[in-house]
Amino acid sequence: MAVTQRRGRRIMMTPDELDEFLTTERTCRVATVSPDGAPHVSTLWFVWDGTSLWLYSVTRSKRWSDLRHDQRIAVVVDTGTGYDELRGVELSGTVEFVGESPRGGEPCPELDAPERLFAQRVFGLDAMPHDGRHAWIRLTPDAVASWDFRKLADL
Repeated sequence: MAVTQRRGRRIMMTPDELDEFLTTERTCRVATVSPDGAPHVSTLWFVWDGTSLWLYSVTRSKRWSDLRHDQRIAVVVDTGTGYDELRGVELSGTVEFVGESPRGGEPCPELDAPERLFAQRVFGLDAMPHDGRHAWIRLTPDAVASWDFRKLADL
């Protein structure tokens, strides 16, 4: 994963800060490209495993259709209300579809960790409920840019 920002390095998150941020936040905005070239942005819950961002998407959504056509994606996770509280990260790259589509719960060892994390975080359960409408998308980012405006006070 490459750190792509040239400007704002003084307010970018350290690797540990980035990991903590992505582990505690759960809502992201996902940008895809439609077949006609139009951008599409939607909101999803996610989990971070320390290397990859895992998205659990409805397979009959525009987002899913867009990604089947063009696997490039950009994802923003951010928080803060006041200017001096803003924090966030943009991750971009090419997604992979993991497991069955839609997911019905067939054994898939690659999904054990993200499903356990997602079930605990989103549903408060020990095991992932499968509804036959969603499936997994993994983004192992090629590029990451982050910001933490709380660091401005120290500059």
